[in-house]
Amino acid sequence: MAAFSSNLRRGLPRVAGGDAWPPAGVAAGAVDADVEAAAASGVAESVASVAASAAPAAPAGAGVAGAAASGAEVSSASAAPQAPTAVAAPLAAPVALRRGLPRTPGGEPWPPASVTTVASAAAAPPASVPSSKAHSGARGTFLPTLHENAQRVQETAARADSARTQTAAAAATATEGEALRRGLPRTAGGDPWPPAGSARVAVTMDAEASAPAAADFSAAVPSGVAASAAETPAGATDVAATASPTAAAPPSTTAETPATAVAAADGPRAPLAFTQTVWPGRAASHRPAATPEPKRYGPFTKGQWAGAVIVCGFGLLIAAGMAVAFVRFFLSLDFMQDFLATYPGEYHLPEGAPVGIPAWLGWQHFFNVFLMVLIIRSGLTIRHEKRPAVFWAPKNNPKGKTSLTIWFHQGLDIFWIVNGLVFVVLLFVTGQWMRIVPTSWEVFPNALSAALQYLSLDWPTENGWVNYNSLQQLAYFSTVFLAAPLAVASGFRMSGLWPKKNAKLSAAIPIDWARKVHFPTMLYFVVFIVIHVALVFATGALRNLNHMYAAQGSVDGVAYADNWTGFWMFVLSLVVIAVAWVAARPMTIAPIARLFGIVSGR
Repeated sequence: MAAFSSNLRRGLPRVAGGDAWPPAGVAAGAVDADVEAAAASGVAESVASVAASAAPAAPAGAGVAGAAASGAEVSSASAAPQAPTAVAAPLAAPVALRRGLPRTPGGEPWPPASVTTVASAAAAPPASVPSSKAHSGARGTFLPTLHENAQRVQETAARADSARTQTAAAAATATEGEALRRGLPRTAGGDPWPPAGSARVAVTMDAEASAPAAADFSAAVPSGVAASAAETPAGATDVAATASPTAAAPPSTTAETPATAVAAADGPRAPLAFTQTVWPGRAASHRPAATPEPKRYGPFTKGQWAGAVIVCGFGLLIAAGMAVAFVRFFLSLDFMQDFLATYPGEYHLPEGAPVGIPAWLGWQHFFNVFLMVLIIRSGLTIRHEKRPAVFWAPKNNPKGKTSLTIWFHQGLDIFWIVNGLVFVVLLFVTGQWMRIVPTSWEVFPNALSAALQYLSLDWPTENGWVNYNSLQQLAYFSTVFLAAPLAVASGFRMSGLWPKKNAKLSAAIPIDWARKVHFPTMLYFVVFIVIHVALVFATGALRNLNHMYAAQGSVDGVAYADNWTGFWMFVLSLVVIAVAWVAARPMTIAPIARLFGIVSGR
């Protein structure tokens, strides 16, 4: 355009609170050159870049034509009061865009080197310009609109770039035509994969990835600018036509894929990043069957229990040997020899104490052992029985159900109590109580002396047919007059015979106390039976068994009947106890329980 020497009319300031624009004394030609340069180089360049990205989703040249229309708004807006006097000058040749940072890590700078734009129209000499009055009439309102449009286009281009970056982030660049390295076969006994001749090709991003950018650009272009494109002079039309081939070339991203049909959804695995030198053996495809977990009995399996018993038994054997050696050394000291002479392990019974063990006492002893074994068995069953299968209820109260095992346990308890009461009564009637009830304080030092003699394996001299040693006497007394009443009291508190309506009595003897006492008392009986039987066999089996089972002892206090009568009676009693142990099952107990109540299943 030609420059005019007349000064322009000053309009509104460009910034808030600033001076009127343009400055005073500026000629119209200088402002025209600035405006055209800004319109051509600023707006057109940004619009051309965005249009090139959105080309696959929009008609070719649409974005650049819109930008050209935005630039042409200068002529149409300024020509509104008066008609233009000339058209724009021809455009310069396209120039390459400045390339920036790559869109993907390790990629090439963006945009591609093939993308170009149209040079600024200000580079060509203007052919003609409208009158200075036409320019001066619309200059004040055009420049703010021009800058706003430029900012909108730049923001739209930035959003489009961000969308394309997120869409193409997973695609990897590759060199087109490069042969792929062949790897392992996909099937057993097949050829290496991919087939021979497969190569890398460049895959262009589809149009869907660019559609959002084109939509954002169309929404960002003001409607006034688009409308003014229809009134654009011939020069502006030439700009759109010239830039159209450039905008039609869309940006492309490449990805690695074989030339054959291996780009399916479940495509081949990526080739190895190294040369394979080791191949998996048979274990890679053949897995051994999982070994089942061994059954546990409590915290351990059978093998672990056997190992624990062996280890503990070996440890106890070593500890017992050390204890025996220490006690024998201790008893060899002078003061301990005097102690053993003073307290040999027993004291004399009172005058009138009976001699020997009567037959009724032997039978009471057998019944007591028989009932105790079954009581311990049923008690352990109750402790581990989670869901009883058979129930018993009294005939007068069918709803008062209880486990059949509990009924059997309580029935045995009643027989055991009755047998115990008979035993105690006969003890005091016949005077046999003096054999198991301490009658002198010498019982305690003699009991200690007897214990040390047992530990040293030098058994104390005993004559059980006449008198028990003090350690035996204390053990029998504790079992008959302490442990047995404690077991009866705690068991009665937990049974259904307890008067539950008596709140004061229930509060005085809590059921939790009964549970904490009853089980340890049972353990005491187990330990007592084991030690008692062991000492019977260790200190003269035939003689002791004759005393307890056959009621045979000394003749005139000198000779002993060491025959096998008591032994065979003891064996017979073990057979009876074993049969009762096996028969103590719901199938055998139920017929007996029906005689006293109602038996039902779950």
